[in-house]
Amino acid sequence: MKSVRFGIVGAGNQGSYYAAKLSEGLVKDAYLAAVCDVNPVKIENVRSKIQGNVAFFSDYKEMLKSGLCDAVLIATPHYDHPAIAIDCFQAGVHVITDKPAGVYTKQVKEMNEAAKKSDVLFGMMFNQRTNCLYRKMKEIVSMGGIGKLQRVNWIITDWFRTQNYYDSGSWRATWKGEGGGVLINQCPHQLDLVQWVVGEMPSSVRGFCKYGKWHDVEVEDEVTAYFEYASGASGVFITTTGEAPGTNRFEISGTKGKLLCENKKLLYYKNAQDSEEFGKTSKESFRAPDCEVIEPETDGKNLQHVGILQNFTNAVLGREKLFVDGKEGLFGVELMNAIELSGWKGGEEVRLPVNDEEYVAALEEKIKISRHKEGNDDRVEGTLNFGTGFAGVKNGKKE
Repeated sequence: MKSVRFGIVGAGNQGSYYAAKLSEGLVKDAYLAAVCDVNPVKIENVRSKIQGNVAFFSDYKEMLKSGLCDAVLIATPHYDHPAIAIDCFQAGVHVITDKPAGVYTKQVKEMNEAAKKSDVLFGMMFNQRTNCLYRKMKEIVSMGGIGKLQRVNWIITDWFRTQNYYDSGSWRATWKGEGGGVLINQCPHQLDLVQWVVGEMPSSVRGFCKYGKWHDVEVEDEVTAYFEYASGASGVFITTTGEAPGTNRFEISGTKGKLLCENKKLLYYKNAQDSEEFGKTSKESFRAPDCEVIEPETDGKNLQHVGILQNFTNAVLGREKLFVDGKEGLFGVELMNAIELSGWKGGEEVRLPVNDEEYVAALEEKIKISRHKEGNDDRVEGTLNFGTGFAGVKNGKKE
């Protein structure tokens, strides 16, 4: 195989964006072979904007049977990701799915088991992992640069959304159609990064969620979550779609220093001496260890969606290792479910791994009372806001 034929399932905002990138030839040795959507209006929207010999389908199973696709990119509403991926695995077709991996851990685990039994590649569109700042943070943490983990804080509130956004689709911001709000729609990247960069998952969480606080929706649009780690470290994760201007401040503190990523810049506060050791041995009462502030040098690369697609293509062709194993999508869903379940319980502690059956039962109760919502399901946004991409940074500085 010299090139990879991609099929896209779902021609909404994300799917049409991916179709454009592939048809423009931005991913070397990959091309768009097919697009599938149950909505003929969305199919026509894609057809009018791309060039080349592309087949169109209303049923993804027919697309799989056609033999036109070596790989499928899934960009449908969240609930459908695992079922479509499993069918692709069974058909011997490589899979890359948009975030999140699924709505609840039980279905994601079933998808991962199917992936293990197949002979194809499975990737996740965790494009934020390509950001040079987050990669450098992970590198410093993994090399012991901050010492013993003490605290993780992420304030990610620059997700402002209008009511018009929520009204743009009948499935949006409903338990039945989407399975959640800001946690499952806007924050999967950050919930992935917070465990990927730090290198461990919390052992328990407490979630304090506000449902429809800033918008006419039934799901959470404001969240404050408290994390506890097995090591004794703690963390706070704050997010909302109701604040403007918002904040994006990611801070990881340890005994040897801290990392601060904010305003498209990374700073490394490096202690001259481990603070725990200093605290036990110093003869002074109020002095802290000397600290050097460093702006770490990065490779300046932030390839985002195209970078993930290029890596996936190269991995299918046997040229390089897969950057994001799709099975890692479980971690973010685990955190989402734990925060959500705790929120439904009024902030009670929820231990990880989350109880799959308990979560599904609680979600089903929400679905039973999920309201019918009118929305323009034919609509595709012309300009997409992908949130905190940090595009255009080099060596920690904006280009």
